[in-house]
Amino acid sequence: MTSNARTAAGILVLRIAVGAIFAAHGAQKLFEYGVAGTTGAFTDMGVPGAAVVAPAIAALEFGGGILLVLGAFTRVVGVLLAADMAGAIALVHAPAGFWVDAGGVEFVALLGAGALALAFTGGDRFSADNTVLKRALPALLR
Repeated sequence: MTSNARTAAGILVLRIAVGAIFAAHGAQKLFEYGVAGTTGAFTDMGVPGAAVVAPAIAALEFGGGILLVLGAFTRVVGVLLAADMAGAIALVHAPAGFWVDAGGVEFVALLGAGALALAFTGGDRFSADNTVLKRALPALLR
């Protein structure tokens, strides 16, 4: 396997792992807790504008996670999900410290870093960005 193929395979693994985790968290917010439950939780956590932010974040995480797994619009979705995690750190997790078992930034920071890494790399060789979308939207996907 060439160096480029190994890099593409590594990005594929990262995309699938990060995307699946985001999709699962978004699905939990949408389908398990529901929009009302998620909005209530965001309100309790002190998230400003929770009635608007909660459904938007739930949809972003669910849909964005699926798009990452597919490698579609990877750069744009990566930036949006990294911003989502930066907001979660600033508004909710930072006061709890580092460790995830105390509600800290550990897991959220890792997801944000993974999403940001994908924003920098794009979907690479094994992605919808590279196979289908680059012909339709080349400037957005470079």
